[in-house]
Amino acid sequence: MQIMTRESDMERSFNFEPLTPTAFLHRAAVVHGDRIGVVDGERRFSYAEFLERCLKFAGALKSLGISPGDRVAVLAGNTHVMLAAHYAAPFAGAVLVALNTRITADDVAYILQHAGCSVLLHDHTLRDLAEQAAARSTADLSLVCCGGEDDRIEALIRQADPCEVAVDDERSLLAINYTSGTTARPKGVMYHHRGAYLQSLAMAHHMGLDGDSVYLWTLPMFHCNGWCFPWAVTAAGGTHLCLPRLEPRLIWQHMRESGVTHFCAAPTVLTMTIWDEESAGGRPPRPVRIATGGAPPTPALLERLAELGMEITHLYGLTETYGPSVLCDWRSDWQRLTIPEQARLKARQGVGNVVSQPVRIVDDHGGDVAADANTIGEIAIRGNNVMLGYYRDDEATRKACPDGWFRTGDLGVMHPDGYIELRDRAKDIIISGGENISSVEVEQALSTHPAVLEAAVVAAPDERWGEVPVAYVHLHDDAQVADVDLIEHVRARLARFRAPRRIVFGALPKTATGKVQKNVLRERLRQPDADPPAGDAR
Repeated sequence: MQIMTRESDMERSFNFEPLTPTAFLHRAAVVHGDRIGVVDGERRFSYAEFLERCLKFAGALKSLGISPGDRVAVLAGNTHVMLAAHYAAPFAGAVLVALNTRITADDVAYILQHAGCSVLLHDHTLRDLAEQAAARSTADLSLVCCGGEDDRIEALIRQADPCEVAVDDERSLLAINYTSGTTARPKGVMYHHRGAYLQSLAMAHHMGLDGDSVYLWTLPMFHCNGWCFPWAVTAAGGTHLCLPRLEPRLIWQHMRESGVTHFCAAPTVLTMTIWDEESAGGRPPRPVRIATGGAPPTPALLERLAELGMEITHLYGLTETYGPSVLCDWRSDWQRLTIPEQARLKARQGVGNVVSQPVRIVDDHGGDVAADANTIGEIAIRGNNVMLGYYRDDEATRKACPDGWFRTGDLGVMHPDGYIELRDRAKDIIISGGENISSVEVEQALSTHPAVLEAAVVAAPDERWGEVPVAYVHLHDDAQVADVDLIEHVRARLARFRAPRRIVFGALPKTATGKVQKNVLRERLRQPDADPPAGDAR
């Protein structure tokens, strides 16, 4: 095997080794080498086989002209190729750029050009998107098809010699992950080896992964490098179970037939899964642990999960924090509480994970707000699992981290026990008649109604009050409820002026990662033909 090392092994200290998440695969190949580590349809790889494959994959990248520091883009779903690229690219000394498979060709082209990618690996099912993006980009690209009849990467791997470039600097660039860019051009978030290594261990620890775990890939690997689970599952010696399509039927099939123990999902994916008709078959044969972020678990959700033998962990994080840097660390004594009381506690985003620094809520001057569960400030984070910065955008980096603390743009409160609770995105706060209304608070109130599957609340322009809340509501299948009944349901739980002035029924627009596109909903309300908010009483 061709291994590129430092000039002399004598330079290496006996008590220091640069941290890199690829080290987990070397260990897994020794400790769990004979066990199946990766399953993708009919294809199966033991950990020993997967290490060999990833090293030869790195050699294949070298044969394509990739040198240390070059950018390798991958456009693929949750396949063994995308998983292997999380090891092969850094083995080759390259920087991984995992591309969102659901964005436009123009956005892909922008990312390829902005990141300076040299190679674009693409799944055969995404050939058209890859070719369109390459044609619109000025980047000098080599396109390599993965899978199908023109499976070039497989041929290159077979012919390649194994290759591994040693990591000298653990804070060197490992990956660039691009933000969704719903209101502006995507920003390139830079991850380093040390941060990914530590975040992977945090995810393995908090989710209870071990050698018997079977992790179902429902969360896109392109999203924050799959919250670092491509490395976390390997660190634990668990099994990666790739999922070709995100369908509730397939998720249930794997839970019942493949021994799934863990998966991560956006709230929308989780919701459609646990209330899918396949759930009528009863709980899976093994307990399933789920991680979700975005929307707090509702009482109805917790009750449903308990019926199905599933446990949920509420997480919070951003692309800039390697995914979940905060979680609602659950205490066993809370399990004795009523479901509504558990829901109240699980609605909190929580505390920093085991490798994070303590999370802060700060005022406009950077000082800590009172830990009274009432005073609102901005969530601020720092530590090893915070990005290096935005690629080629020093100004945006300085603005996001003005004093050594990364400002998330999310508003929240600090509880006396040190747990934070998100109140809203700064841009989503509704200011009505001088009063601040948290859209999250109104959404949570709506979600307690048994007919409501999910809800999103945004500001609508109003001549008298400046802004008023309008709710977009998606009901459970076959559920019926009048808009006035939902409004009264909220008024029974919150101050009257916080209740929606209008209810719009229907499915909610989502990003590729399952987040509700509130910018789309706000734009709908700005259209000339948008219905005005009903009523005038407060």
